[in-house]
Amino acid sequence: MEPPMAPPATLAELVATRRVLITVGAGGVGKTTTAAAVALAAATRGKRVLCLTIDPARRLAQSLGLQHMTTEAVEVRPEVLASVGVPETGSLTVMMLDTKQTFDDLVRKYSSTQERADKLLNNRLYQYVSASLAGTQEYMAMEKLIAVQRDARFDLIVLDTPPTANALDFLDAPDRLVEALDSPTMRWFIQAFQSTGRFSLNVLARSAALVLRALGRVTGGGFLEALAELLAQLNDLFGGFKERAAMVKGVLRSDEVSFLLVTSPAPMSIREVQFFSERLADHQMPRGAFIVNRVHMPPKVAQVTVQQVDDALKAHGLVMDADFGTRVGQAHADAVKLAELDAFFLGQLAAHAEEHVPVLRVPEFATDVHDVAMLARVARTLEAGGV
Repeated sequence: MEPPMAPPATLAELVATRRVLITVGAGGVGKTTTAAAVALAAATRGKRVLCLTIDPARRLAQSLGLQHMTTEAVEVRPEVLASVGVPETGSLTVMMLDTKQTFDDLVRKYSSTQERADKLLNNRLYQYVSASLAGTQEYMAMEKLIAVQRDARFDLIVLDTPPTANALDFLDAPDRLVEALDSPTMRWFIQAFQSTGRFSLNVLARSAALVLRALGRVTGGGFLEALAELLAQLNDLFGGFKERAAMVKGVLRSDEVSFLLVTSPAPMSIREVQFFSERLADHQMPRGAFIVNRVHMPPKVAQVTVQQVDDALKAHGLVMDADFGTRVGQAHADAVKLAELDAFFLGQLAAHAEEHVPVLRVPEFATDVHDVAMLARVARTLEAGGV
């Protein structure tokens, strides 16, 4: 029996061998920019790439030559891509997730009749629930991924996961949504509605009826009626959602998928991404790489003295105030210290990472990613294995 093939150890190998790459991590660590840079790197290798983003910053759209991203698939203009070396065989299409539209599509697909689907879509509470139920955005991101995964127009799909305070929400989203639809509270309301088609407290246990009567005095009986109708209609879809949740989890474990764990060098971010990595391992979901953004690199000159600064100013005929050399020396010392701190915490991450999971460092740039040239610079850094 032949031993299993070693997992890819570089981003280039991931791009070449995977169908789906998913960027994960806490909010504010550059996840969306990383997803776009990875997608651009793949396009540069001649891949036809779809980058599915979640609420991207306007400047990221502008960096791709777009006024803004939309919920419709938009292809980046070939001349924009050609300016950073993307060959004619490569393409980059971007799309922003529309949580409600994705939920609406599932309702139409899994409702037992068109009439039931229309009734649910027109429910006054559904408009809120379809965007705000626990885990909905994370779950719908995965639903959209499944919908486009087999699209023959694309060689690679890069998914940017929703910005959350806790990145673990993404892994738990399918189970959380199913649990929300199958909770005891849901069953209460459905029981009180389904027998007569109208909301009735008579069929409930006395304790439950007392609770709901008290709630009704606050919210109004009409609200409880609408809520019960909504839950009964959602219950009609429960089998479909449960089936899809299992499918989502299966996709995340497949050999076609790898997760890119994005973080910053900050200690809290490092600890969170380590914990997330452990959860991925527990769920048997493949980790492709750690990507660390905004790393402070050590200055090229080990030490700067006031005399060196003064000599440099004189050599260029410049005159500055008396403390300028001191301030430059302090700034240099601060830069050295920041680089040392980042190196220390990244050493902890490297010790945590398994041998086949690379740690790719992206340096702190002087400016934000505001054009395609800057995005290409990030892409080249990642492809080269980081700095």
